[in-house]
Amino acid sequence: MQDNREVLLKVDHLCQYFRLGRKDLKAVDDVSFEIHKGESFGLVGESGCGKTTTGRAIIKLYDITSGNVYFKGQRISAGTRSYRDAISAARKEAAKKIKALRAEKNVDEVRKAKIQEEIKKINEELGAVVDQNRALIRDAKSDRRDVDKEYVQSLLAALEAEYAQKFRSAEATGDSKKLKALKKEYETRRSVAKKSKLITQIQMIFQDPIASLDPRMTVRDIIAEGLVINGITDKKYINEKVYEILEMVGLVREHADRYPHEFSGGQRQRIGIARAVIMQPEMIIADEPVSALDVSIQAQVINLLNELRERLGLTILFIAHDLSVVKYFSDRIGVMYFGKMVELADSDELFKNPLHPYTKSLLSAIPLPDPIYEKQRTRIIYNPIAEHDYSVDKPSFREIAPGHFVHCNDVEEDKYRQQIK
Repeated sequence: MQDNREVLLKVDHLCQYFRLGRKDLKAVDDVSFEIHKGESFGLVGESGCGKTTTGRAIIKLYDITSGNVYFKGQRISAGTRSYRDAISAARKEAAKKIKALRAEKNVDEVRKAKIQEEIKKINEELGAVVDQNRALIRDAKSDRRDVDKEYVQSLLAALEAEYAQKFRSAEATGDSKKLKALKKEYETRRSVAKKSKLITQIQMIFQDPIASLDPRMTVRDIIAEGLVINGITDKKYINEKVYEILEMVGLVREHADRYPHEFSGGQRQRIGIARAVIMQPEMIIADEPVSALDVSIQAQVINLLNELRERLGLTILFIAHDLSVVKYFSDRIGVMYFGKMVELADSDELFKNPLHPYTKSLLSAIPLPDPIYEKQRTRIIYNPIAEHDYSVDKPSFREIAPGHFVHCNDVEEDKYRQQIK
């Protein structure tokens, strides 16, 4: 079944590697998925599987190694290191071949001429590879600059159209006071629009509600910081927005002048949510927002996120390792293991027909408040070496059923298709 909803975020072959000496730590390795406007997309997996790194890479806290991230149809992030690595590898290979050719001894004039031709050919091939990858690097960099430029232009055009009618109305009535106020308001909003970036339409709620808040800033300053960075200087407007958002997330106005250490964990997380929501984003990345909280407080925060999603029309990428919470909150779920997306399906479908052995292992670990069931519950242990043979037949991310994707090879694909019938 085709989903005709607008694709708000598209992650295309995202790779995020970190240097460890001469080797790379592949934190996220070739991950692709789409999030539709208005939906809640769950990303689950054990600790260290790359969930948080994926979220941080999307919001550009990391410079991605390779792949692309698209938001509202615009490429907001593109990995260039893979292109640089390709240039470096091509140069090393060319140098190795040329060295081997020049090392030949006791060659006649004919062979010398052939060696020169081969060296020339190797250099030409190297030049083509270098030019191609440099063009890709330039393309990626220009896209990143152009996206924000186009976004600012669209905001300014919309603002001009909005205020043109207001100005005409004020001029027709001859109200000079109103016209002056409108011009001041227009200039303020125009100044803010000029500093705007498309990426600010994605905001993040961090896992640790203590570490993510500056202990030396008041709640008012923490929540208003994004507005100040965007160029808003009207203190009355900032205070009104802060009070409005505080009440929206279940706090009160009096909390604005307090410091983070004066709040409980759940209240601190509400402050973190308020800081994200005040920027009026279209999408929120919630990085395990309830894992550090008590169970009763977890329910309150989850319900708050649900209310905000309905009220503000938010799209949410919900990162967690608790499958029960994710099933309740998410429309679709992606399962990650060891830096790769191993399965992706609708929430109900994933729980009803788990296909990948790792997904089955995760589901078997969910405890239920039923002592009889718990006595009989059998844990499924996932051993990738025993489960998969990828020595010849390599795996890829494939659609087994409409909307149900699994990381598998040809043999596993046939087996999964039989299971799902």
